Amino acid sequence: MSNAPAIEIRGLVKNYGSKAAVAGIDLQVENGEIFALLGPNGAGKTTTVEILEGYRNATSGEVRVLGFDPATKGDSGQRWRNRIGIVLQSTSDAADLSVLETISHFANYYEKPRDVNQVISEVGLEEKINAKVRELSGGQRRRLDVALGIIGSPELIFLDEPTTGFDPEARRSFWELIKLLKSEGSTILLTTHYLDEAQALADRVGVINNGKIIEIATPQTLGGRNNAPAKVCWLEDGVSKEILSKDPTAEVAKLSQRFNGQIPELEVLRPNLEEIYLKMIGGLK
Repeated sequence: MSNAPAIEIRGLVKNYGSKAAVAGIDLQVENGEIFALLGPNGAGKTTTVEILEGYRNATSGEVRVLGFDPATKGDSGQRWRNRIGIVLQSTSDAADLSVLETISHFANYYEKPRDVNQVISEVGLEEKINAKVRELSGGQRRRLDVALGIIGSPELIFLDEPTTGFDPEARRSFWELIKLLKSEGSTILLTTHYLDEAQALADRVGVINNGKIIEIATPQTLGGRNNAPAKVCWLEDGVSKEILSKDPTAEVAKLSQRFNGQIPELEVLRPNLEEIYLKMIGGLK
């Protein structure tokens, strides 16, 4: 694996007429990390990812994905595509093929595919292995999309809203699969509207809005989250009380003295990632 970043973007611009969908962003994703790109609809997130995947050309700027310009066509582009995996928001495929037939067919496109049955197990489709694709539920179709995205043992995986339609148990199982892929050396670019998903999986997150990157940080430090005032809550004389403090430990110590070490219904809460994110994009005052 190269020491160069998996993804390098410098001054990326994408215009549609007079409108800038992407307005000059810089971004670097390191090899082996999980990077979550967050942003509201229309922020430029999907356009950026489509440029990285080679589905859309940039107006200007420099883009390198695994050291390669995704806009390049021909044999070099085909060899590059063998190194990436893509899970789109929606796909179309041969609905009359079974799950096994579909994944086996896609495996033939790659030089070093993963074991088909193992992938079927990893995405939780063992019970549907012989079912026709048209017979699958929405959530099961999403699992199939994921299987097709990872069957080629990709170095870099693009996951666009991968757990849409998953129930909570399936989402947690999918998270374990993503962690497994990372442990095997894959780099993952994730877009998601589930902030708990970004919190659980991402090494770093980037927030994009109005075509510009607002901030890149770890989930723990995004928007100054680690230094934000904490809410200390407790029950006193049957009444719920709370205080905001930048030093919650000192406040808890004071309360502990007042209550002789037993503070009723004590909670210490810092802003969660969703609250910080909504403030950053202007959705929470």
